Amino acid sequence: MDERPEKPAAFLDRDGVLNRDHGYVYKPADLEILPGVFEGLRLLKARGYWLIVITNQSGIARGLFSLAELETFHRSLDGQIKAALGFGLDAYYFCPHHPQGSVPAFAVDCACRKPKPGLLEQAGLDFPIDWTRSVLLGDKPSDIDCAEAQGIKGVQIVNEQYARHRQPAGSLSSLKDLGPLLDVLWT
Repeated sequence: MDERPEKPAAFLDRDGVLNRDHGYVYKPADLEILPGVFEGLRLLKARGYWLIVITNQSGIARGLFSLAELETFHRSLDGQIKAALGFGLDAYYFCPHHPQGSVPAFAVDCACRKPKPGLLEQAGLDFPIDWTRSVLLGDKPSDIDCAEAQGIKGVQIVNEQYARHRQPAGSLSSLKDLGPLLDVLWT
């Protein structure tokens, strides 16, 4: 039995939420943490959230980069977060699949590719999560659909790259603006 206390999770999409989305970002040299990320992560940590990345990484299925290169990128991202804040993220979950991938082992229709909630379900097996106060922060409508599929709040980080979701629980331009929204999401 897990002895850690149950607490809410802040599920964070990676590209477009934590780092600039240049398309299939996997090289540490291309890592550009977005403005406001450190402020948002600091706030979430102070409010007692698990900080968990959930990200689709179809570049693996497409043969653009390897699992090892993705892990190196995640270590670099976490290293920059730790250097700035004194703590890292609690976990990274990723889907390497895409049905039209060129790498046969990953060219599958899986249960973990967002908007399906498989990554959230896996996190729930690994962490004692209070689902009633958990939130998913993503920039694509499929991120918000994933949150809805799991029965949690979905907040869209709005940018010019992706369309707005039909009905997110909230929307922000940056994680630094998260505080006031967290105060009203469960009222």
